[in-house]
Amino acid sequence: MQNQYETDTISAIATPIGNGGVSIIRISGGEAFNIINKIFSSKDLTAGRIYHGDIEENGEKIDDVIILPFKAPNSYTGEDVIEIQCHGGVHITNKILDLTYKYGARPAQKGEYTKRAFLNGKMDLSQAEAVLDLIQAPTEKFALNSAKNLFGKLSLEVKNIRSSIMELLSKITAGIDFPEDVKEPEYDYIEQTLTNIIDKINGILGFSKSSNIFRQGIKLVLAGRPNVGKSSLFNALLNLERAIVTDIAGTTRDCLHETLDIDGIPVTIIDTAGIRESDNINKVEAIGIDYSKKYMQEADVVLFLYDLTDGYTMEDDEIFKSINNKSYIKIATKADISGRNDDTAICISAKTGLNMDKLKEKIKSLVISQNLNEIEFITNKRQQMCLENTKNSLINALIGAQNKELQDLLSIDIKSALMYISEVSGEVVTDDILNNIFDNFCIGK
Repeated sequence: MQNQYETDTISAIATPIGNGGVSIIRISGGEAFNIINKIFSSKDLTAGRIYHGDIEENGEKIDDVIILPFKAPNSYTGEDVIEIQCHGGVHITNKILDLTYKYGARPAQKGEYTKRAFLNGKMDLSQAEAVLDLIQAPTEKFALNSAKNLFGKLSLEVKNIRSSIMELLSKITAGIDFPEDVKEPEYDYIEQTLTNIIDKINGILGFSKSSNIFRQGIKLVLAGRPNVGKSSLFNALLNLERAIVTDIAGTTRDCLHETLDIDGIPVTIIDTAGIRESDNINKVEAIGIDYSKKYMQEADVVLFLYDLTDGYTMEDDEIFKSINNKSYIKIATKADISGRNDDTAICISAKTGLNMDKLKEKIKSLVISQNLNEIEFITNKRQQMCLENTKNSLINALIGAQNKELQDLLSIDIKSALMYISEVSGEVVTDDILNNIFDNFCIGK
């Protein structure tokens, strides 16, 4: 149930703050039309029409604007909504926003418009979370997949699963409560139904790894001794002079991060300090080396580099062995001046571009191998946990059915499953969960 604070009229800027052609201020709530009537040159606005006029205060014109009025429930939030399109600019936008506060609105909280859309039944919780995914999408491919959830793909599948669980629970409950009138369902039927539902849940969860990769990206870490060409390769992969390159050992002290879009997957490339053991290492370089080892352990893919002009040394081998079981590419650098070759590595020159295309194709193949090519369902960690809990409860019920346990005992686990699956779409949800979700939104959305 909504409290008074959640039904207040709210107002916020819905576009990025700064200079631009247009800024949009959105007012939502029962007083939206009253507020705009006090500051807009035209009165008695009708929903579904577009109005052009002036924002005024005490007879003084503030700005020339476009007004879009919406009447509940036919708006984004399900409430009365007024959208003011004014000229872009920090001062003029804030002036109009302050006027909406002066005449009855309060500042909107993070994600409050989408939260109200959820509370007013305009979308379910998974669709609301898809709005955030679209806003924060790191790649175009992730955005397109997130749009599927906004349009209800995950919602529909979860709704079907929930209906199947509820139907099974209803039949079991009827048999328990009215044994003289309704026969308990056969155990074979219960087993088959539970198995089918579990298979559907596994079908969604099967895309969890891919979802997490598209959401969080892949860490690709360049590692090796000092002066083996990590920073040169880092710059070459990015096609810009991002890292300082010198022939002085220990030039890179900190770890540099940049992100690339590789086949729709966000890949964070990390240039690390050269790893070495020496008495001449100062405190700053030592910290950088510790970071390098830490990033290697956290990497999804390691690009291990060694200098072909020096040959493969014992120090190189120690670093290479520390990669353990991670995906990696062994790279021999400075192939243009070494006069050597290594069949176990990709021999490159970041300076001349020798074999760089070959290396990029290898990187791409490793990145793509981390995920499934096509994703049917995008899920986040919260949704995955709800689905896992649902599945575990159903598995407990399935084991009970296989052992021919009393059906009132089976119903306990099935009720738990129903509660967990309801958390995905928001039929069952706590204030803490809602606040945690919408606190990640920007103000104005």
